[in-house]
Amino acid sequence: MATARLDYVAPWWTYWLHNFPHFSFFFQSVDNTFKPEEASYQQLQSKFCCCTWQKNPSFFVSSPCPKTTYLCVSCCRQQPPVSLILLACVGAVGLGLSLLVLAVYLACLCCCRKDVEEDTKRPETCCVTWAAIIAGLIICSAVGLGFYGNSETNDGVYQLTYSLYNANHTLGGINNLVGGSVGNVETGLKQHLERLDEIFATRTDYLQALRFMQLMVNNVIRELTTLPDINKANADLAAIADQIAFTEYCRWLAYLLLLILDLVICLALCLGMAKQSRWLLITIMAFVMLSLILSWASLGAGTATAVGTSDFCVSPDKFIVNQTKDFLSADVAHYYLFCSPNLPNPFQQSLTICQRSVTTMQIQIQGLLQFSVPVFPTAERDLLGIQRLLNSTEFSLHQLTALLDCRGLHKDYLDALMGVCYDGVEGLLYLSLFSLLAACALSAMLCAIFRVWTLMGSRDKEYDDIDEEDPFNPQARRISYNPRRSNIHSFCSYTSSLGSQASLHPPPQSASNAMPAPEYMNQSMLFGGSPRYENVPLIGRGSPPPSYSPSMRTTYLSMTDAQIRHFGTDFQV
Repeated sequence: MATARLDYVAPWWTYWLHNFPHFSFFFQSVDNTFKPEEASYQQLQSKFCCCTWQKNPSFFVSSPCPKTTYLCVSCCRQQPPVSLILLACVGAVGLGLSLLVLAVYLACLCCCRKDVEEDTKRPETCCVTWAAIIAGLIICSAVGLGFYGNSETNDGVYQLTYSLYNANHTLGGINNLVGGSVGNVETGLKQHLERLDEIFATRTDYLQALRFMQLMVNNVIRELTTLPDINKANADLAAIADQIAFTEYCRWLAYLLLLILDLVICLALCLGMAKQSRWLLITIMAFVMLSLILSWASLGAGTATAVGTSDFCVSPDKFIVNQTKDFLSADVAHYYLFCSPNLPNPFQQSLTICQRSVTTMQIQIQGLLQFSVPVFPTAERDLLGIQRLLNSTEFSLHQLTALLDCRGLHKDYLDALMGVCYDGVEGLLYLSLFSLLAACALSAMLCAIFRVWTLMGSRDKEYDDIDEEDPFNPQARRISYNPRRSNIHSFCSYTSSLGSQASLHPPPQSASNAMPAPEYMNQSMLFGGSPRYENVPLIGRGSPPPSYSPSMRTTYLSMTDAQIRHFGTDFQV
């Protein structure tokens, strides 16, 4: 086992999350090693050995499978899900506590509400307003953390997928070079050697050179086929990168919509409290409840993901070795994971044999071209074809040597680790903090909305208790009939008044003797339609002159003496 690398050190928060207690539902401590391929780490139902031993039909004994001659009747039980699923349930527990607190607070509002005096309502309203403002500021701060964490996580996952695609491209190039070289040697060289064997049938020395070249061809084929088959790794990396990219896009979009929803809730709450609109508050409460549920759910999912990723980041080499043991040997996996100068290149011997064999064949072909072509001119075409194939194979071997070097794949591996364990896990921590702050602030916001609702109900009740005949009541809109004041009629509707008013005929007045008409205020608009003050002009009270229509002005100037005596002297100009 090689020494640990100095170019990758897991960050401190991954160690903190890795040491986070991993418990089962029975609060039994479990192993925190990253083993997603195992059922216990995947939170699936797994079985464990617990035999029931039968001594006779009426006697049963349970034991941990001792070595006895008793018959094992049953040896299968279900092991409960463990570890990360319990961390994910933290969100459900938080949501339950939030709903419980909201239910208790709402019950207290409904059962313990008292009629308070006017001087005590204003401070209470101020407290509710400040509580809503503080909750909104906390949500805005949490949204800022959420945007930063969402961006960091997305950057880390993008770096991971980019490294996986780059490594997949490298492995694909290795597969193509190995397959192309083996195909050239197996098909092209063998065909040319078979034809040359027929042409040089009469020359034993040339046939010996061909036999030696055939031996070199077999050496090249054997060494190339002994290289590890990384086609499976190539396909797995491409599938994993595609799946991770799609999952990250969905996660990024979901968090973005949740962040926008929280901002919209804050703005809508300000508008709803300013407008004192019941339907707007109902809509806000529905969206706040939805955001509360999503915040607690995101907290559980983010915490579980961060802990699981940290388990991988603490010891990633062990996990990679276990995942590649089916198609890569341990020395090859260690060579790429550690890439230390002290580690030997496991492909160096095979590549050296291939290059020496190709060089030897090129020397043989040069000699045959020099000595055999003057004697056998038909052999020149096959000899030149072999030379071209050997040159192409040598170039492919040089490229294969460069791609098989550990530095390229090791750099991709380190970039992936840096992206996941630094940016990715850090972003998940910020997102978890956002979810926690947003959930708490949304709970406080719901409490404030409930209190605003009760205060709105108290205000409506107070408006219903106000005297409708109060001339300074802006809510009074109904006109109450009073027989004692039924003879007072409006100048604005004089022509359509009672029958006694219809018998009065105003005398004609000349325009030269008419005095300028005073301006009067429409009392029905000022006093809300009260019959006591509706038609009384504001003469001699220092009031601003109103604006009357021409018909109203003519009606007032056409009053007779009888009408003046009927209404009194207060209406004289």
